[in-house]
Amino acid sequence: MTIKRIGPGVRMSKAVVHGNTVYTAGQVADKTVGLSVAEQTQEIVDLIDAILAEAGTDKTKILSATIYLSDIATFPEMNSIWDKWVVQGHTPARATLEAKLVGPQYKVEIAVIAAI
Repeated sequence: MTIKRIGPGVRMSKAVVHGNTVYTAGQVADKTVGLSVAEQTQEIVDLIDAILAEAGTDKTKILSATIYLSDIATFPEMNSIWDKWVVQGHTPARATLEAKLVGPQYKVEIAVIAAI
């Protein structure tokens, strides 16, 4: 099977496609860095949509999602965006964890695995 790398960089790729599965790296905010959890979450799910489209799939085919929050108290705020974005009837398996992210300006990081 071939391996396709989307947005390869020196340290990592935005996503890797192997067979009929796409694995995204953890996505963090760029334009909304330092802003609210809701704003960062919206930017991140938009990034995920774009990456999945480039891989030839979409959010209805997400199998699993891992969400990292710098403060678990912001869980409801993140979910206010996630629940509007995810397609009912196509919700993935999901884990949400509190974790120190790469810097204090980042409040959310999301990685997904999706079928193509």
